[in-house]
Amino acid sequence: MPVTTQQLRAWMQQREHEHLEFKEAKQQLHTEKLIKYAAAFANEGGGCLVLGISNTIPRQIVGTQAFRNTQNIKQLIAEKLQLRVETEELHLPEGRVVVFTFPSRPFGLPVACDGRYLMRSGEALVSMTTDRLRAIFEEIAPDYSATICEQATIDDLDPDAIAIFRNKWHQKQRKEWILQYSDRELLEAAELIFGDEITIAALVLFGTRRALTRHLAQAEVIFEYRSSEASVSVQQRENFRNAFFSIENRLWELVNLRNEVQQFRDGFFRRDIPTFNEDAVREALLNAVSHRDYRLGSSIFIRQYPRKLEINSPGGFPVGINESNILNRQYPRNRRIAEAFERCGLVERSGQGVDRMFEAAIKESKPKPDFSQSDAYQVVLVLRGEVKNPGFLRVIEAIGEIQLQQLTTIDLLVLDRIFAAAPLPPEFRESARKLVEMGLAEAVGRGRGQRFLLARKFYQLLGQPAAYTRKKGLDRETNKALLLKHITDNQREGSPLSDLMAVLPGHSRNQVQRLLRDLKKENQIYVTGKTRAALWYPGPKPEVNNADNP
Repeated sequence: MPVTTQQLRAWMQQREHEHLEFKEAKQQLHTEKLIKYAAAFANEGGGCLVLGISNTIPRQIVGTQAFRNTQNIKQLIAEKLQLRVETEELHLPEGRVVVFTFPSRPFGLPVACDGRYLMRSGEALVSMTTDRLRAIFEEIAPDYSATICEQATIDDLDPDAIAIFRNKWHQKQRKEWILQYSDRELLEAAELIFGDEITIAALVLFGTRRALTRHLAQAEVIFEYRSSEASVSVQQRENFRNAFFSIENRLWELVNLRNEVQQFRDGFFRRDIPTFNEDAVREALLNAVSHRDYRLGSSIFIRQYPRKLEINSPGGFPVGINESNILNRQYPRNRRIAEAFERCGLVERSGQGVDRMFEAAIKESKPKPDFSQSDAYQVVLVLRGEVKNPGFLRVIEAIGEIQLQQLTTIDLLVLDRIFAAAPLPPEFRESARKLVEMGLAEAVGRGRGQRFLLARKFYQLLGQPAAYTRKKGLDRETNKALLLKHITDNQREGSPLSDLMAVLPGHSRNQVQRLLRDLKKENQIYVTGKTRAALWYPGPKPEVNNADNP
């Protein structure tokens, strides 16, 4: 899609990032350097390099003489890197601008330039780190949990663990053959074994302690309890090198053993909240088992404190997943394990689980799941059990189960943000409007300045009608009256727009200007000067008396 002048000027207001960079290049940019930039952009997912604009804010169009024949340079990049580059020339009053749009690298393959895999680091081009390269190559790596353990046999699998799997699968699907099949037939139907060949997934889910010690010792879960987050000593520690289906309930029992119940009472409202939500903890365990990297030799660690649970699983996030997009993208590293969980109803679909942890935290007014301590070698999930605001519990209670079932995870995140008066990113506004349609929120204002607050009924429920009035803001006529009063009180010196915006701090510049236009149409105020020099005065604009002129 061609780059428009409007889009270019919008880019000029942004900071540079991995998909956008500016260079003045008034006279020229070395061809070899441009080719290296093409490789680096491709390795980082593609993006645009803009020539002829200064790279510091506030940016200026300075014009460029570089690459007068863009077709030649496109052909050269295609020959050297096998990348199809798009170019756009914009001839603006301030000068010529050239935009190079670089595509993303092929899936699973970094782009090499003169034997180096490049990426950008500030203004420099540097070699990609080993971790970044490994993540790219792993995009086309096979599912390790589906690979065959050559030494393992059917005798290495625990019949009791298989029985648990069988019962769960039958409870979900209600198919009689699930009960009638032999263990071997059942696991073949689940694609966990193939004749005498045993997959890594089968060992993780059903392997005996002896078999795991011999073939997959890292398939281990270690539980620790400490009485405080500052404590070095461990009050309890248990090592589990057993089939996951045989230890799943035991792990929850250990957490629940010291699971304090927090009680909240307010009039007729009664709510008991366990510090650790069972559904969230079980989802966290399932995620750790199905997403960890079994090629690494370390174990899964569960560390419990009175109000915090930390689950550490080996291997960074799966390719394409990070802390910021974890709710929107699902990619199980060990698909065969995830599919087994899906078959027996432990998860609703392969890769799901994080959204349910977020929902549980929001509904109980707890801090949201925290992945910020994760890195390329481990995923660290922290679940905190403190209830932040009992008032939000009453809101959730008042919404009711029927309406709650209609809310997605994003809807709940938005509801939580509105309650906390936190800003809403643009991508959340559609969800906010859905809450308005459901009668759970109200919109104030229009356009970019539009904001949202909880519906009036919730403030009445919480005994905070004044807070609703304050957040809702005064009605239009009252706001106009406040502006007129300020202008009248300062009629000698006049009122600049900056002062008038301070009168209504909750309003945007455009909202204040619309109110001023209304007052002007009503002949209650007039303006002298333009832009920043404009001053507002009370009354209709005085007429010039030409009779006094000679």
